[in-house]
Amino acid sequence: QVQLVESGGGLVQAGGSLRLSCAALGRTFSRNVMGWFRQAPGKEREFVGCINRSDYGTYYVDSIKGRFTISTDNAKNTVYLQMNSLKPADSGVYYCAAALRCLTTRHEYEYWGQGTQVTVSS
Repeated sequence: QVQLVESGGGLVQAGGSLRLSCAALGRTFSRNVMGWFRQAPGKEREFVGCINRSDYGTYYVDSIKGRFTISTDNAKNTVYLQMNSLKPADSGVYYCAAALRCLTTRHEYEYWGQGTQVTVSS
């Protein structure tokens, strides 16, 4: 069983930064791709970006390009989401998820974390 555990959420002012972590626990983690999604109250869960842990390739949605960076520390089985220049619109619950391919649709991701709350105040 693979368990994904997010951490690092919190309350931050607009323009500030946060770094989220997603640790993969359990048996050898074979999914090469880790994605980040977010969900604001009353809205659908949306794709933020993903990373291929083998070749370190990344993909981001346009709304966060240049502000967010996904990285991986494979020795620690941990993926990070560095979020800079945060806006109130970035608020929501952030989830990490694991998949075989870096795609933007939720159903491609097999394993999910429990989520961590990010709140950006204006």
